[in-house]
Amino acid sequence: MYNSVDSPFDENAPKLDMAYLKQRLRQQAQSRPLYENIAILGCGYVGSALAAYWEDQGHFVTGTTTSRERADLLGEIVSKVVLMKGNDATTVQSLVEGQDTVVVSVAPRGSGVADEATYKATYLATARNLVQASLQAPHLKQIIYLSSCSVYGDRQGAWVDENSLIFPNEARSQVLHEAEEIISQAASDNKRVCILRLGGIYGPGRELLGMFGGLAGMTLPGRGDRFINWIHRDDILGAIEFARLNQLQGVYNLVDDSQLTVHQQVERLCFKYGLPPVRWDSEQVSQRRKSLRVSNGKLKAVGYQLIHPTILY
Repeated sequence: MYNSVDSPFDENAPKLDMAYLKQRLRQQAQSRPLYENIAILGCGYVGSALAAYWEDQGHFVTGTTTSRERADLLGEIVSKVVLMKGNDATTVQSLVEGQDTVVVSVAPRGSGVADEATYKATYLATARNLVQASLQAPHLKQIIYLSSCSVYGDRQGAWVDENSLIFPNEARSQVLHEAEEIISQAASDNKRVCILRLGGIYGPGRELLGMFGGLAGMTLPGRGDRFINWIHRDDILGAIEFARLNQLQGVYNLVDDSQLTVHQQVERLCFKYGLPPVRWDSEQVSQRRKSLRVSNGKLKAVGYQLIHPTILY
């Protein structure tokens, strides 16, 4: 759920309100050159929407994909398409040359079942190659790297923020944190590195009704007391643009204000859409999964205002 940054984009998904997002971000931003060369490494669900937004603003956007099938669709969105993988050092070097900003939004294809070796080949190789390429890219001002709140591990419902110790309890989460540490090495006096730790992604084509609606009327094991942290696709785009315009440096959690348990989320969803309620059976043992509440206070403190503060209105 947390590592779905680069799944195939839905060409039928509703368009982002570009004018609204531009207005919101310009109100929150410091000065930055009007037009830039920007590369997006990984144009999936998030990356393709981000590319469309930046192209609309007049930037020269280079987008990458690993799929020949998606290259033609991506070509309708961006100024330039590169078919590549992040573990190809030569191609990464060529991609970074002449860029002002690079956004990294990669994930293994079929990431829901990807093993540790695939994660390492995707994240660690990409991070190392990008750090090396940045050393030979004098125009590069900033790298914005999309990571995951899963690096915090299971906290049994406790709060975490960017200063919390990292206890990834899965091999894949350990890889994600290692990739963060590698990419941080690209930072210098003239180059900013901003790491955004994302919650579970929802938005156009990924509505909560589709995720949870099938549970309506069922009896589920446990109490549903696990916390899930969410972030809307529009706010991922908004936070990336805010980070670019304000040249943010360091790690920021990117989640909304919801802080609801699964029980609360499903209950509200069923009520909103008139669906039969879900029943919980605490006598049945539920599958143990991560439960934590992630603070977004640091990002708010520097001025970002959420477009979608909660998952259910």
